[in-house]
Amino acid sequence: MTNLLLDLPPLSAARFASIEDRVARLLGTRQDVVITQGEALLPLEGAIRATAGPGTTALNVITGPYGQTFGDWLRDCGATVVDLAVPFHTAVTAEQVRDAFAEHPEIDFVSLVHAEAATGNTNPVAAIGEVVREHGALFYLDAVASVGAEPVLPDAWGVDLCVIGAQKAMGGPAGVSAVSVSERAWARMAANPNAPRRSYLSLLDWKERWIDGGRRTLLHAPAQLEMLALEACVERIEAEGLETVMARHASAAAATRAGASALGGGIAPYVHDAADAAPVATTLRAPAGTTASELVARALAADPELPLAAGGGALAREMIRVNHYGRDATRGTVRACLTAVATALTDAGLSVDLPAALAAAERAWV
Repeated sequence: MTNLLLDLPPLSAARFASIEDRVARLLGTRQDVVITQGEALLPLEGAIRATAGPGTTALNVITGPYGQTFGDWLRDCGATVVDLAVPFHTAVTAEQVRDAFAEHPEIDFVSLVHAEAATGNTNPVAAIGEVVREHGALFYLDAVASVGAEPVLPDAWGVDLCVIGAQKAMGGPAGVSAVSVSERAWARMAANPNAPRRSYLSLLDWKERWIDGGRRTLLHAPAQLEMLALEACVERIEAEGLETVMARHASAAAATRAGASALGGGIAPYVHDAADAAPVATTLRAPAGTTASELVARALAADPELPLAAGGGALAREMIRVNHYGRDATRGTVRACLTAVATALTDAGLSVDLPAALAAAERAWV
């Protein structure tokens, strides 16, 4: 039996390094970029465990479920954690971060999610980065959902640890991820006696055995198919143009939000202010008297492939999520999702105006 996915030649160290370089160019960074052989939770956890410990005081911003997870990891490392939680229908502000520093000047680590696909909000990283730099803290950013959908600029924003994944707006594989690491972050890891070593979570192993060795010998056999898929998705972004890819995502978000607002039936955008809404996914608040998960099940009955989902956990009752990222950042997907939601609302006995919703979505697409 032959198959395009089988019997491929081994991925060389030079090919691996070239893919890292292309990811670095995508981020516009001169920092070291390490491609990790696993889903983005691997470098997200590894970066925290490498740089945080009993002497760390961390400001952990919570605008969705991933912020909550980061706080758990930081506490598990022995860090003192100051949580800054805001309602999931909004974004954190630079002033709120500044106030947290004023109240806790000992903060030396800040963790933040750029775009929360789970809640549909996005945070102003550039402005927050200015505040973090003023206080000399290490800045850790989860840009897994945002990369490809909106600008992600670690160097310009002063981000010391920027983790990305390819499976959302980049339209690539879920099995590999990457992290850009500043010199300050490497120094923090080297000084941390609790940083993982000889471990799958270890970034220092990559630093000492891969980067410092001139990127000539890989630590282990790479996830070959995922690496080739990552290379292909970066090539596709380069061919289309990153600005064009981001513009598609912005249009999909604006069109979904406008269409939902015009649909009626009591449905409305979950994130109140459009400026706080993420381009990677739009969340909608289910009408009073309905359950979001039941509406989504009705919406998916005719087409289970639509990128619709109910919110996770307690949000399953009130939140509908339209995941218009990657290949789904298109007019056709937005129209299909609005049509499916309209059908679900009608089945629930609510009155909607689908033609008005589709017209509003079309006007919003730029």
